[in-house]
Amino acid sequence: MDRLYMFIATGAYSGYLPKAPGTWGSAVGVLLWFFLARLAPASYWTTVGVLFVLGVISAGAAEKIVDRGDPGLVVIDEIVGQLIVLGLAPLHPLAALAGFALFRFFDILKPFPVNWLDTHLNGGLGIMLDDVAAGVYGLLTLQLGLWLTRML
Repeated sequence: MDRLYMFIATGAYSGYLPKAPGTWGSAVGVLLWFFLARLAPASYWTTVGVLFVLGVISAGAAEKIVDRGDPGLVVIDEIVGQLIVLGLAPLHPLAALAGFALFRFFDILKPFPVNWLDTHLNGGLGIMLDDVAAGVYGLLTLQLGLWLTRML
């Protein structure tokens, strides 16, 4: 069972790639989005919700397996956060690039409440929720940017 937890938590082992595992996890999220974006909205968001629940469970298990709090190799949180940012985006490479950049920006900057969630919640839920919050910031910012470019 530990192998399954680690497979999910590390985003199919992408969290083991060298340098910036969170960026690799976000890239996996973008790749996954290209496949999921064609789903009906209800199916898309259900899939994101299921990945969130699996992320809470597997990230919490991964912490225990590697005996470290919020280990960098756990990237399921970045994958889910990235899918949130791109959830309403048009299926276009520029939207994917903008969404990727926005998520990485908010995930690294950690504006409130992202920083609060990151420091006050522990376990799998804590690992996941700060990236969900960063994903919501990215989603809102991307949608505002898309709206503004349509207005020009």
